[in-house]
Amino acid sequence: MSRAPTVFSPGFVAVALVLLVVAALPLFVESGYFLSYTINVLQYGALATAWTLFSGPTRYISLATTAFFGIGAYTVAVLSEVLPWGGVLLVAALVGIVLALIVGLSTLRLSGVHFVIFTFGLSELIRQLVTWYEVNITKSIGRYIFLDITQEQIYWQLLALLSLALFAGWLIRRSRLGLALRVIGEDEHVARHLGINTTRAKVLLFVISATFMTLVGAVMSPRWTYIDPAIVFNPIVSFQVLIMSLLGGVGHLLGPLAGVIPLTALFEVLSAKFPNHFAVLLGVTFLVIVYLVPNGLLELVRGWLRASRRGGKGGQA
Repeated sequence: MSRAPTVFSPGFVAVALVLLVVAALPLFVESGYFLSYTINVLQYGALATAWTLFSGPTRYISLATTAFFGIGAYTVAVLSEVLPWGGVLLVAALVGIVLALIVGLSTLRLSGVHFVIFTFGLSELIRQLVTWYEVNITKSIGRYIFLDITQEQIYWQLLALLSLALFAGWLIRRSRLGLALRVIGEDEHVARHLGINTTRAKVLLFVISATFMTLVGAVMSPRWTYIDPAIVFNPIVSFQVLIMSLLGGVGHLLGPLAGVIPLTALFEVLSAKFPNHFAVLLGVTFLVIVYLVPNGLLELVRGWLRASRRGGKGGQA
C-alpha cells in the first residue's frame, strides 16, 4: 500500500509546477489551434482526474463519465437564459450530486463486471430519456446555447476545475477516507471486517468525482453553441477517459495527465484521418495499453528508476 504524500512532497511540487506551466502557456503562445488543443487537454485532464478519484483507489471501473458530462451540458442549455453563469454552474453541480447519490446508493453494492455494465447502461439510458423528451415534449432534437463566453474563459475555467480536482485528490490521499478507499481497493471484505463503512466511503467519493465531471460538461457546453444527445452523451468519451487514465497510471496523482497529453493528440489525428474507423482504432489502443503498460507510464518510469538505482548501488559495491 502506497504512503500518502506529505506536505511539500515531490508529488505536490510536481503538481504545482505542472499547473503553473499550463497557466502560463496562453501568455506565450498565441494560436487558435493551440488554444483549442489545450482546451481539449484540460477537458480530458479534468475528466480523467475526476474518474481516477473514485476508480483509482476502489478499482471500480466506471463508464458513467459521459452521463454526468452530458447532464452538465444540458443543464446549461436549459438554464443559460434564465440564470447567471454562476447560478447555472451551481445548479449543474447540484443536479450531478443528486444523480450521483441516486446511482451510488443503488449500485455501489455491485462490483466487477456488473458495475461496469450498469454504469455503461446508465449513460445510454439517460441519453435515450433526454432524446425522448426532446422529440416528444420540446419537438426538437437539440438546443442552441448563446452565451458570451470566450474560448479563453473556457480555458481558465477548465484549468480551475483541473486544479481543484488535483487538490481534492491530494487531500483525499492524505485523509482517513483515502486510507479507507485503498483498503477497499485491496479487499473490500477485509475493509468491512475492519469496521470501515464501505458503502458510505464509496458513495462519498463517487459523488465528488461525478460533481467534477458534471461541471466539466457545463463549462464545455458554450464551446459547441449547438448540442444534442448524440454529442454530449457520446459513449466514446467514457472509453477515452478510461484509456487515458490507464495509460498514465491510476495509482498516481499526475497519472491521468500523463495519459491525457499524448492520447489527446493521438485521438485528434485518428478522428481526422480515420473518422469511419475511429472506434476500432480506439479499441486497438486500449488493447495495446493493457498489454504493454498495464500499470501505467508513471509506474513504468518508477520501475526503471528503481532498477537504475539498484544497478548504481551494485556498481559502487
